[in-house]
Amino acid sequence: MATKRLARQLGLIRRKSIAPANGNLGRRKSKQLFDYLIVIDFESTCWNDGKHHHSQEIIEFPAVLLNTSTGQIESEFQAYVQPQEHPILSEFCMELTGIKQAQVDEGVPLKICLSQFCKWIHKIQQQKNIIFATGVSEPSTSEVKLCAFVTWSAFL
Repeated sequence: MATKRLARQLGLIRRKSIAPANGNLGRRKSKQLFDYLIVIDFESTCWNDGKHHHSQEIIEFPAVLLNTSTGQIESEFQAYVQPQEHPILSEFCMELTGIKQAQVDEGVPLKICLSQFCKWIHKIQQQKNIIFATGVSEPSTSEVKLCAFVTWSAFL
């Protein structure tokens, strides 16, 4: 996945030690509310020519399932999406995102991408016994794992 690789290259993904700096393991750290996070990092159409363009369109839809206890990515979803309003990517956009015209040409319409994403969500819900936060305090049990959606910018 290009997003994960880029995040590592930029130093945005780091391993965190659970041991305190003083080496004292006597105090336990507080438990993370969520067992899993689904991290989403859309790429969208973009321009650098100063002209007024219509709204941006998603051209890549990547997501990962992050285990908050281990820091490991346990599942990935990725799809290229065909832009409808501006189907030809600008040179600036291809350079900025690393996405090629052929990749979006061979991609899927957003409606199909969302359907594929929903299937991925249902699959990981069944495999990992995940439920999503509803705003009401729902403590996680050993049987049910609490999950939330976040973006990469939430980690910056």
